[in-house]
Amino acid sequence: MGKTTAHILVIAMLAALVAVAFMRVNYTWNWDGVWEYRQKFIQGWVTTLVLSVAALVGSIVIGMVAAMMLQSRREFVQALARVYVELVRGTPLLVQLLIGFYVVASAVGLDNRFVVGVLSLSLFSGAYMAEIFRGGLAAIPQTQRDAARAIGLSQWQSMRLVILPQALRLVLPPIAGQLVSLIKDSSLLSVIAISEFTLNAQEVNSFTYSALESYLPLAAGYLMLTLPLSWLARLLESRFRYET
Repeated sequence: MGKTTAHILVIAMLAALVAVAFMRVNYTWNWDGVWEYRQKFIQGWVTTLVLSVAALVGSIVIGMVAAMMLQSRREFVQALARVYVELVRGTPLLVQLLIGFYVVASAVGLDNRFVVGVLSLSLFSGAYMAEIFRGGLAAIPQTQRDAARAIGLSQWQSMRLVILPQALRLVLPPIAGQLVSLIKDSSLLSVIAISEFTLNAQEVNSFTYSALESYLPLAAGYLMLTLPLSWLARLLESRFRYET
């Protein structure tokens, strides 16, 4: 049995199980009410996409800076980055969002929920990106750095021209995987009333009292974003895998 056939078979079995489960539920379906609010689903889906892309860019920048700080020879700089990474990775995103919006943003007078959401997601995902970049940089043999210095390149030139291009090949697959997590994490932005995909689905449910009809499109919408990225991550991993 080929890989494609096996995947199709598993998907068909899963679809059959889900169909049987729904058939056994004593539930009256009402798609008309949900269809009236289809524009709200579309707007929420687009907002989630924009949020995720903006947060991805921010998290890559933050993660790269933090990774460079972790590689620093100055203990204070290294400790600063390590505390940031461990603090963010060790606390729930929900708690960070609530503190970030109701405490930090209020203290500095930032009342734009969208900006707060992007910054919060960027800082959260940036901690994971930092470990991804750190792992990529650490995977490059020391001989590469020594060779770059031997031909007269400065530390910055060695990093920019020799180390980073090689490390980028290693970190692209996990970055794509982290984007999948970032998209799913964006659903928590509903707690600070950002009109993203999840909050809009919840509002449609409150308008129509159609829970399943509201949340099934929500699941499908997230899968439309995450499945291609998961496939891309596997493709990049197989493409950039070093031959041993």
